[in-house]
Amino acid sequence: MRTKPNKLQANEAINLSGGLASRYGLGSQMGLSFGGSRNLYDVLGYSKELKFTDFLGQYTRHGIAKAIINRPVQRAWKGDVLIIESDDDKDTALETAWVELENKLKLKSNFVRLDKLTGLGAYGVLLLGFSDVKDNLQFKDPVIKSAGLQLMYLKPYSQNDATILEYVLDVNDPRYGLPLYYNIRVGTADGNTQTTIVVHYSRVIHVVDDPLESEIISSSRLEVVYNNLKDLEKIVGGSAEMFWKGARPGYQASVQEGYTLSDPEKLKLQDQFDEYEHNLRRILQLKGIDMKSLDTQVTDPKPHVDVQLMMISAVTNIPVRILIGSERGELSSGQDADEWNSHITSRREEFIEPMIIRPFVDQMIDLGILPPSQNKDKVKKYTIQWENLFNQSDKEKADVGKTRAEALKSYASTPGVENTMPPAAFMEFCLGLSQEQITLILEMQKQFMLDEERDIKEAEEAEPVPEDKEPDLNPETEPKEAEEATEIEK
Repeated sequence: MRTKPNKLQANEAINLSGGLASRYGLGSQMGLSFGGSRNLYDVLGYSKELKFTDFLGQYTRHGIAKAIINRPVQRAWKGDVLIIESDDDKDTALETAWVELENKLKLKSNFVRLDKLTGLGAYGVLLLGFSDVKDNLQFKDPVIKSAGLQLMYLKPYSQNDATILEYVLDVNDPRYGLPLYYNIRVGTADGNTQTTIVVHYSRVIHVVDDPLESEIISSSRLEVVYNNLKDLEKIVGGSAEMFWKGARPGYQASVQEGYTLSDPEKLKLQDQFDEYEHNLRRILQLKGIDMKSLDTQVTDPKPHVDVQLMMISAVTNIPVRILIGSERGELSSGQDADEWNSHITSRREEFIEPMIIRPFVDQMIDLGILPPSQNKDKVKKYTIQWENLFNQSDKEKADVGKTRAEALKSYASTPGVENTMPPAAFMEFCLGLSQEQITLILEMQKQFMLDEERDIKEAEEAEPVPEDKEPDLNPETEPKEAEEATEIEK
């Protein structure tokens, strides 16, 4: 029977977790300069210690923060995700079972939610709902392979709702330093009731984004750009306030020389000014007062916004145009699209596959939820098939074809250009065609010329029509005309 960890074990567990407390302690050192005499974070209004609720608040209310989390996730999980075990056309048992499990539990949808929640905090977890659990207390028991065991549901949770309760402290255990139990806060279907359950690690997929020293915690994807997000709020919010104030000019009121305002007039004048300020009055009734419009000071915030967006783009590897949602057909160059797709491909290979999909698939095979591998060596040898990100859409293909056709027209209409740049070089360096495409085009061109020469030769060898004999334009009428001539002669 497992005993409750004592205070010493609890402290040791905190150290093994990667030092969340020490991470937060670093906040006190942020922004210090000039030997501690100046603190930039205090001057600029930045928070020194960030919590999950800070990141969740930004994701909920800040459009760019939401894009930082969502854009890479949406692109990476685009299309179907398949498990491929064999190159044969016939599906294996594992491939078929994966599709059936996807249709039953909507695996990809849950994985997408898990990916987003992981990016918000230090980690995310996926609760695996097996059929062996009959009440909330049984979540604490390890899941064991048994006949008839089924996976009934998946539930992704963030760091905020899935806290680590206890760690493995046995130095001889392969899971030394990793979570043993979780406290997971689950809600009812109506969302009005919540309860906390203790869950054994075997019923959880623990996901960490970009781990360094720790295997179980990392930093939020928003942490490194948090200050930039706050600066964006200042610039955008400040520019809106600047326009609000500057679009309606202020006025300077001066009492005319020789005129004295009575107390009732002062009160009435103040009321009119207040109503004007709050958009309740457009006309002022003034006596003995001269009004002078003040100069407005409205500046363009775009350059300052662009600086912050470029800083965010540099850290997140999200091109600015994609970050602000104008990625379709508006990338500054094909290089932006290629770099973005390359980044997403790396994200699939280095994060999604090893941290989410493979741990899930391997555990499902171990528990008999998915069938074992059909390979001769019986190892878990399979590949994960994604949609090709580099495939062009029909519109993109049409745009590229139009551009190439215009370039080819200009090349063909320039006399003697082939002496400066041979056609093969033009197709490679100017049209961006591959060697296979160039070879195919040249072969097609050669075949076209051979066919044309053959047609000309066949036409020349054909028997010429005599000049004194007109060709019969309608042979079918000739017998009828001959019969009519015979009748006339008779």
